[in-house]
Amino acid sequence: MQAIEISAFGAPEVLRLCERVRPEPGAGEVLIRVLASGVNRPDVLQRKGHYPAPPGASDLPGLEVAGVIEGGDAAAMAAQGLRPGDRVCALLAGGGYAQWCVAPVQQCLPVPAGWSDAEAAALPETFFTVWSNVFERARLQPGETLLVQGGSSGIGVAAIQLGRAFGATVIVTAGSDDKCAACLALGAHHAINYRSQDFGAEALRLTAGRGVDVVLDMVAGAYVAREVDCLAEDGRIAIIAVQGGVQAGFDAGKLLRRRLTITGSTLRARSVDFKGAIARALHAHVWPLLESGAVRPVVHSRFAARDAAQAHALMESNRHIGKIVLTWEP
Repeated sequence: MQAIEISAFGAPEVLRLCERVRPEPGAGEVLIRVLASGVNRPDVLQRKGHYPAPPGASDLPGLEVAGVIEGGDAAAMAAQGLRPGDRVCALLAGGGYAQWCVAPVQQCLPVPAGWSDAEAAALPETFFTVWSNVFERARLQPGETLLVQGGSSGIGVAAIQLGRAFGATVIVTAGSDDKCAACLALGAHHAINYRSQDFGAEALRLTAGRGVDVVLDMVAGAYVAREVDCLAEDGRIAIIAVQGGVQAGFDAGKLLRRRLTITGSTLRARSVDFKGAIARALHAHVWPLLESGAVRPVVHSRFAARDAAQAHALMESNRHIGKIVLTWEP
């Protein structure tokens, strides 16, 4: 099969089209003929040598795909209501940049009716992450206010739509007025240009001084102290990436006095059972919204898989709004 491998750690140009042996599914797994592969920030980190695949996972990048089940563990498929020939999207620990991949059956979900393969491939990594962190770890409730850092990213556009769909007021930050406008069009109630405005002061102003209930943070670093300052009492911060650095100084006294919570997680190395539980929650609570059109795909760009280097260059430019996807010829 054809695949995209990391020939050496470095710039996007180290991504190389290669030939690999088609993987074989094991117990509890399916073989997927991949038609589209999602591109994510962790893929960029892996390409640079900063985010190695967990033990036992493929060394190929790629954490989400959409395609067709071609075989696998029949009993496991039956338990999930799947069969060969079904169109699915799947969350992976690696190996998605290839014409074929294996995935745990528990981490597969049906492609929503009317969605293309490219749109479906943009779902798993972002929606698993948002559901796990915003709704399970940070316990966002209807009527609360959610602040999303990086609202125009793939994670951001998913958080905007899910937050609004489940009854929250959504405030986002973005790096330009155009990106702010795009976030508002997707359903955000308020958008803050972090290059020209102080997001903490604006969040307090927009909430009449009360503060926000939940922050979805992919920056960390110096942002954490500013987020603590704009949290409401009993507020929660969920950190999912550290683009701004791993060191975060903040006033711990405020955590005590206002009963704040700071939590964080990474998804890639978690167990299949853990990810399977998220998949079941998504299927029950989010998939109906996808089927109805209440939550819609946001794919900024599609690249042929051989042009993966261009896709990575676009991601690092931060010019995109929504997801970037690689497509494979059937």
